[in-house]
Amino acid sequence: MVTRRFAALLAVGIPLPALLPAPWLSVAGVLVLAVLVAAADFALAGALARISLHREGDRTVWLGGTATVSLAVLNTGSRLLRLQLRDSWVPSAGASPARHDLRLAPAERSVVATTLTPVRHGDRAAVRVTLRSYGPLGVAYRQRRRGWNDRITPAWSLRVLPRFPSRRILPEKLARMRVIDGSVVARGRGHGTEFDVLREYVIGDDVRSIDWRASARHNDVVVRTWRPERDRRLVCVLDTGRTSAVRLGDAPRLDAAIDAALLLAVLAARADDRVDLLALDSTVRTRVEGGGHRTKVGRLIEAMAALEASPAETDFSLLARDLLRRDRKRSLVVIFTALEPAPMIEGLLPLLPALAARHKVVVAGVRDPAVSRLSQVTVATAADVHAAAAAQRVLTERDRIRDVLARFGATVVDTGPESFASHVADVYLLLKATGRL
Repeated sequence: MVTRRFAALLAVGIPLPALLPAPWLSVAGVLVLAVLVAAADFALAGALARISLHREGDRTVWLGGTATVSLAVLNTGSRLLRLQLRDSWVPSAGASPARHDLRLAPAERSVVATTLTPVRHGDRAAVRVTLRSYGPLGVAYRQRRRGWNDRITPAWSLRVLPRFPSRRILPEKLARMRVIDGSVVARGRGHGTEFDVLREYVIGDDVRSIDWRASARHNDVVVRTWRPERDRRLVCVLDTGRTSAVRLGDAPRLDAAIDAALLLAVLAARADDRVDLLALDSTVRTRVEGGGHRTKVGRLIEAMAALEASPAETDFSLLARDLLRRDRKRSLVVIFTALEPAPMIEGLLPLLPALAARHKVVVAGVRDPAVSRLSQVTVATAADVHAAAAAQRVLTERDRIRDVLARFGATVVDTGPESFASHVADVYLLLKATGRL
């Protein structure tokens, strides 16, 4: 194959014979000479079959961050290689630079780095490494077929973890949880608490917490202390159906739900509770069980990273079968879904009484801030009035759905994406403090 230099060579050489007596023969001679030069340059280009490729670098990155993946190129042949290398990734990986120019002597190894700035969470794979070997004049080059390039390309996939903006409020929530633990111990026994330790009586302790038998054995007044029960079960249910694809600002609704679920999972793990994950739409997309302790939160993050919104309608009967058929222990079930009338009335509401009878249910939905802004438009044009009326109707229907869910025994979280994760965590902490998990 020839390059632009070959075309430039012809562009310069062909006009010159026009000044000679036999221009056509001279033009033919220039064409033959250019073809011979290109053929010689092609013959002197190094063979691509003697190239070895190897990758190394980052395997995971948080969405919004950058990762670096290196590609090592080894010339195992006996000729000098002048290479142009194109390292192609899926577009959402944000790979740069796309091309690298290399000059490799025999047995020489060179490493090129590709910086990845993903724009979506999930697995972002390397597609293909395409190689071109140029001759010394740069007039012609060798390039193999796509199938050969696919075979020599080292497989690599970057797992992009979902965005976790609520991580900034995690210290505040952990501090509140420690305060709750201390206040429950000082207050004494209550529903949802278990025995902790014996300690000496101090002024202000509830006399009902005095352990008289232990006091007799220790020849001192000792009291029992209590703490919130550990090893409770939390089930995070992510709705990945069509309503989760609705964009709220710059991100889809599913991303806000994943952010809140991550904050909730980290809090529950720090409280020594067990955290399970269930993601579903028309089928169960992922299920992670036993992810309760801190070392297992990574499994939840990895599972959430691969989740994407589906155009299918969510089948909540899958959730009912999963929780009612297999689980007997009472759990806190947090369902991240859209508080829209049609999916609620046809999907979740018929199953909610049975779920609420067995488990503590929280239904968490993200409110679209654009709808809230439209409902408060004050400009008195006809279009603005109609838009405000439509937005107000949507909010009224959400309020009705929220009231119905509450009457069926569910706790409802309905707020904007900027405070959604915080409100969900506050509900968990309140239930933890009052012993209602």
